[in-house]
Amino acid sequence: MPVAIQAFHDPITGTVSYVVHDPATRQAAVIDPVLDHDLATGQSGTASADLLLAHLREQGLALQWILETHVHADHVSAARHLQREAGGLIAIGEHIREVQATLGRLRGWPSDNDGFDRLLSDGESFQIGSLHATALLTPGHTPADLAFQIEDAVFIGDTLFMPDVGSARADFPGGDATVLYRSIRRLLDLPPETRLFVCHDYPPGREPRWQTTVAEQRAANIHAHDGVSEAEFVAMRQARDKTLAAPRLMAPSLQANIRGGG
Repeated sequence: MPVAIQAFHDPITGTVSYVVHDPATRQAAVIDPVLDHDLATGQSGTASADLLLAHLREQGLALQWILETHVHADHVSAARHLQREAGGLIAIGEHIREVQATLGRLRGWPSDNDGFDRLLSDGESFQIGSLHATALLTPGHTPADLAFQIEDAVFIGDTLFMPDVGSARADFPGGDATVLYRSIRRLLDLPPETRLFVCHDYPPGREPRWQTTVAEQRAANIHAHDGVSEAEFVAMRQARDKTLAAPRLMAPSLQANIRGGG
């Protein structure tokens, strides 16, 4: 079954959001939408999210799902804005409960599930129109990361980046480099021709890109190509993570996103 995919790159956060739809039924899902946020003023805007809404209208699509690959720490999710404007169910992995509990202890934030209509388990299937979709648990970056396999395309969140960028950090609360390595190998055990769509790109002197394949990642990912052992990956990831600053929008992003975004 063919799947139609339109990507939207946000240059401020490096996030790639997707509108995925079934050409037969015109039912659609949005994956990882971005709400603009000005850290200095604390004000939010909807320009980025409204591009997704415009695409839905122009293509005559009905929004069935708003899918979050994980609780993002670098941008506020626009899930609630999209739902108010176009409907759809907001879904995330069921291990969001762990993230909510951890951040509730650390920050004193509410730790209920308000804001999510569906909590997806590993291997759980759902439909986007007539398209078959499956949630794949890929923890390590956070305990709640999911990849979404929609027909021949897999939206892999922050597990892997493009081959020349590597892999996601694993030093957030509940993150684990060993677990991340095993999640990466789960994805790279998919058929070589499987299309992979990343959630972020931080291009090193090139134009942003977001589509790759299992074969390309296994051959060329700078952190996790074939031949890199679990011990080598974990040592690299732990050393690298110690050099990384906290995301600029971490506090407002986490506070909003554990409850479904803004």
